[in-house]
Amino acid sequence: MRENENAASEERVATGTVGLDHILRGGLSPNHLYLVEGTPGSGKTTIGLKFLLEGRAAGESGLYITLSETEQELVAGARSHGWSLDGLEIFELATEDDLTSANEQSLLHPSEVELGETVRGVIERVEASNPARVVVDSLSELRLLAQNPLRYRRQILALKHFFAKRKCTVLVLDDRTAEPNDLQLHSIAHGVISLEQSASDFGAERRRLRIVKMRGMQYSGGFHDFSIEKGGVSVYPRLIAAEHYRKFAKAPVTTGLAGLDALLGEGLAPGTNALLTGPAGVGKTTTAVRCMIAALERGENAAYFLFDERLATLMIRSKALDMDLQPFIDNGQLTIRQIDPAELSPGQFATEVQESVENQDASVVVIDSLNAYLHAMPSDNFLVLQMHELLSYLSQQGVVSLMVLGQHGVTGELRSDIDVSYLADTVMLLRFFEEGGTVRKSVAVIKTRTSDHERTIREFRISSDGIEIGEPIRGFSSVLSSSPSFDRRGENLLGQDRMDGGEGA
Repeated sequence: MRENENAASEERVATGTVGLDHILRGGLSPNHLYLVEGTPGSGKTTIGLKFLLEGRAAGESGLYITLSETEQELVAGARSHGWSLDGLEIFELATEDDLTSANEQSLLHPSEVELGETVRGVIERVEASNPARVVVDSLSELRLLAQNPLRYRRQILALKHFFAKRKCTVLVLDDRTAEPNDLQLHSIAHGVISLEQSASDFGAERRRLRIVKMRGMQYSGGFHDFSIEKGGVSVYPRLIAAEHYRKFAKAPVTTGLAGLDALLGEGLAPGTNALLTGPAGVGKTTTAVRCMIAALERGENAAYFLFDERLATLMIRSKALDMDLQPFIDNGQLTIRQIDPAELSPGQFATEVQESVENQDASVVVIDSLNAYLHAMPSDNFLVLQMHELLSYLSQQGVVSLMVLGQHGVTGELRSDIDVSYLADTVMLLRFFEEGGTVRKSVAVIKTRTSDHERTIREFRISSDGIEIGEPIRGFSSVLSSSPSFDRRGENLLGQDRMDGGEGA
């Protein structure tokens, strides 16, 4: 008997929205009434229709009771997602005839007549159809008819007990037209899913959901980003690094540059992240691409998330520097995703990174750059928390993460939008310096957590042959401050010929 009870307690009803089912650890407990609340346009109807369509696919009957939208509007909305509502029953509780002046009466208050008739209409249709899944859209109409909280609560309780006896799972939708602190529905419903949307000063609106309560169920708490796309609602569960771990080889891997490997001590260690920081044009992106190509040449996969520049520009420049990326894209080893931070939520970005690791087996992930990623976040604190969780996840997956951070300014004092260096396992500092009227570039590793790294500063240059790393610079001081001084001119520099005009980024 106990085994049967446990099996029943673990039974779940899938909502059809994959990310939401993941948050709910498989779906909803059957035969209960759930509240889905949100302002108009937040996605309640889409979730409700997908819930019924999922039931139809499982051979369960579904009933959509609408008190506000017409059947034509529901069918048109479903068609926009590529859905057909065939096999589902749609019941319009308020028809066109009910709204004519001929049906108006003045002897009794509308709440004394229409509310009772509305509730009876719902009960009669459910009894006639005997559905396994029901969606009621929306409770705001019942609230207006009730006129007072007590009457409204009694009617909702009556519906709840009625549905419980019918052995059906019910979603009731509410558009939050009640007072902000009115939590009557929260106390009555078995579970509450809250949808939120907010408009930003620039770019698309941001949507997120939260499970307010679920009686007797485990679920992932907190806010989860989501978007409404063709095909339904896409929910991006909040990334929890502690839930993801796999075994991986921990031997250091080469960057493809002997001089850079020497600076790092042993190269880049799997499960660590490296921050490449410096002014614009110094070569951060090119260095990251070179490290990534070394992994691709070993037969590994990689994912590149490009925020700042156009994909075509990256491809042209990389090919000109003898680092052609196209062959690796063609054979499926490399995936490059150009991202518009104004259109992509942080949760969606984290989900895409997770999919690149788990579905495409990427062993190297490049984020270029953190500056643009910052503008996708509502505040600096969110950036740090989100990035910390994402880097922890990549670390537990054995991924080498390369992050590019641009600094404001070119020479002299440089500054960043935010300091994330404490999150990085390795920090590479790239700088310009001048020698004999020539602009040169330097690279130094100022921090690694995995090996005893070299404390020197090396010159590097970018040409049509790629990247060249020189010997440690001995004749200069204050190179990292971008105001260097030197005693022995030209010593240990990369030749005295005219520097090649290769571009960095």
